[in-house]
Amino acid sequence: MKVLVYGAGALGSLIGGLLARAHDVTLVGRDPHMRRVREDGLRIDGEMDVHVRPRALTDGTNRAADLAVVTTKAYDTDAAARALATGEYGAVCSLQNGLTEERLVAALEPTVLAGTASYGALLAEPGRVTCTGVGEVVVGSLAGGRDPVAERVGAAFDEAGIETTVATDMPRRRYEKLAVNAGINGPSALARLSNGATLDGPGGEVAREAAREVARVARADGVDLREDEAVAAVERVAAETAANRSSMHEDIAAGRRTEVDAIYGAVADRADRVGVAVPTCRTIASLIRAWELGEGVRGQD
Repeated sequence: MKVLVYGAGALGSLIGGLLARAHDVTLVGRDPHMRRVREDGLRIDGEMDVHVRPRALTDGTNRAADLAVVTTKAYDTDAAARALATGEYGAVCSLQNGLTEERLVAALEPTVLAGTASYGALLAEPGRVTCTGVGEVVVGSLAGGRDPVAERVGAAFDEAGIETTVATDMPRRRYEKLAVNAGINGPSALARLSNGATLDGPGGEVAREAAREVARVARADGVDLREDEAVAAVERVAAETAANRSSMHEDIAAGRRTEVDAIYGAVADRADRVGVAVPTCRTIASLIRAWELGEGVRGQD
């Protein structure tokens, strides 16, 4: 399969590098990372040892592939969609945080699949990504049910040795992903703790309540996600990635803009729509946004 990975930072490079073991892969990202990949190939270390030579570009316009995998930060989704709209793709799959797929659907003609990736990845240096945790990729139709496009994409991931599930219950899984994002990212970033320490310490109740709020929104939105299931998902992911720092923690540590809008903003927007109170998620969002304003790191969508 011909695959383009748009937004090849840590996770995108890891997924793209693994796909390159079996497929024709093009990474679209920023220099100096892309320049080093062009010169020396992409090296993946940590939990695995891989050296591949995918194409590496900084311009993602006017390209073509069987599949485009979007791994940008959520606030760059619209820019990614504009670039992808200039090309030709058989399908597009988001592996981003938050609920970004509807924005891709609005801008693109190809089938847009929902997806999640539980791999841990760290951009160690240009040309080298460290896998900090082996996970799985889940893909499926936004509407749920069986989807032949999702089946083909799942088979392609599986062929490259990536543990893959083709799910028929993506509406529920998307809310579960949002619960995990809301439960781990903000509390771990504010406390400056690893995922495991966040759940094990005093911040754990904040994390669990944020997940419960997402479950309440999901049920009001017609999606069957119980509060105990949302909490269990947060606890499971935190245990599996106990030593890792969440993406929001990494962003704050590096003085970068966070994905607060894509995670907590998405919860609040849907809560307003269905009439559910989410005070914990709103409080976390306010504190993260206060930090962004104080540090002057807020960018433009």
